[in-house]
Amino acid sequence: MREIRSVAVLGSGTMGLGIAALCANRGIPVLLLDVASEGGNRNAVAEKALERMQSIRPPALDDPENVRHIKTGNFDDDLARISECDWVCEAIVEDLAVKRAFFQKLEPLRRDGSIVTTNTSGIPLRAICEGMGERFRRDIAVTHFFNPVNIMKLLELVPGEDTDPEVMSALSQFCGGLLGKGVVYAKDTVNFIGNRIGCFWMLSGLHMARAARINDGLTAETVDALMSAPVGLPGTGLYGLIDLIGLDVMDFVGKNLDVNLPAGDAGRAYTVFPPEEAAMLARGQLGRKTGGGFYKLVKHSDGSKSKETFDLGAQEWRAAEEISLNAIHTDLGSLVFAQDAEGRFAWDLMVGTLCYAADLVPEISDDIVNIDRAMRWGFAWSKGPFEMLDAIGPLRVVERLEREGRPVPAMLSVLRAAGKGHFYVDDGARYLGRDGAYHAVP
Repeated sequence: MREIRSVAVLGSGTMGLGIAALCANRGIPVLLLDVASEGGNRNAVAEKALERMQSIRPPALDDPENVRHIKTGNFDDDLARISECDWVCEAIVEDLAVKRAFFQKLEPLRRDGSIVTTNTSGIPLRAICEGMGERFRRDIAVTHFFNPVNIMKLLELVPGEDTDPEVMSALSQFCGGLLGKGVVYAKDTVNFIGNRIGCFWMLSGLHMARAARINDGLTAETVDALMSAPVGLPGTGLYGLIDLIGLDVMDFVGKNLDVNLPAGDAGRAYTVFPPEEAAMLARGQLGRKTGGGFYKLVKHSDGSKSKETFDLGAQEWRAAEEISLNAIHTDLGSLVFAQDAEGRFAWDLMVGTLCYAADLVPEISDDIVNIDRAMRWGFAWSKGPFEMLDAIGPLRVVERLEREGRPVPAMLSVLRAAGKGHFYVDDGARYLGRDGAYHAVP
């Protein structure tokens, strides 16, 4: 049985810094390496990361004294020191060619039995492993931490085709136990679990909100009011969340999905922005990072502040509206079956996303539990997709899909064929498997 008692983190950017600090907070010895600096201090890049651990908000270190568990170095002079570590976690740039070249350099330096992972949000592990030796393929996995590492609960673990099960077991015990992460087991597919479903919701949402604006006059404020508390999502809503992430990041995500999504995947229809968002991207109106995207905060000469909304139809800024939703739209079940513009939009986007998730078993995960946990722990949904379907009535969804002449997703078909009414029973203690039987939730 493999055991992790020391960690090397390779790369001291946002994610590497966070992973190193998380381990140090638990008293684990950490070797933090980055590129060598010119001049007197060759370790300056990694050492600056130690300073940032306390200056960022919230601080990455629980106690400034925990920095004593971290030793710094650089790739040129100190890479051989990874032989001292049980787990080597690569967290350099998201570039396949760069990662492959880096792994080829470090592979001869690590010791037998050590575990190596890549912290990537979307590069396929099979592409990294192609042409690599048997030892590397046996010892590698993906560790997809969510940012900020010390705050976000979710950690997606992804094995390769040849990964030793002991690697996954050791990572799960260390990260889920000592580091306190919510471990989810994903498969080596584009964007894994959380981002596959979350990005579908965001990108399809831009298109569906556009249709709702043109056809029914729904404003951005109404869209965000609907896509928050009433459906159990964070208060940022749709447009507010994309403002936080950045249109440029979402454009990159869309291009990646366009290249890597399987043929026939429903997400392919939404990988390109609607024309209004494309125009925003072109002029650099990206979100909070540029001072405004769909919303902006305006500071006035008297010191007061006011919020403005970018009217996508008029292509101009206006004062933000205060929204008061219809009383029947205060929960997911009543909202998605409401026969009005707001209900139609919620059905199209929210139930459309739930159906998308229900069609991804076993492609992205072998069971519904990992999918539900990924969305709760990674995107702060109050319920996962299958828990939401239980709340609104899975068979009601099936009936309406058939009435509208739409296909019934895989797991909804399993549920109906098995004669079941819910995905979870016994207060969530058992879940519906692909075999149509209930199993204990691990």
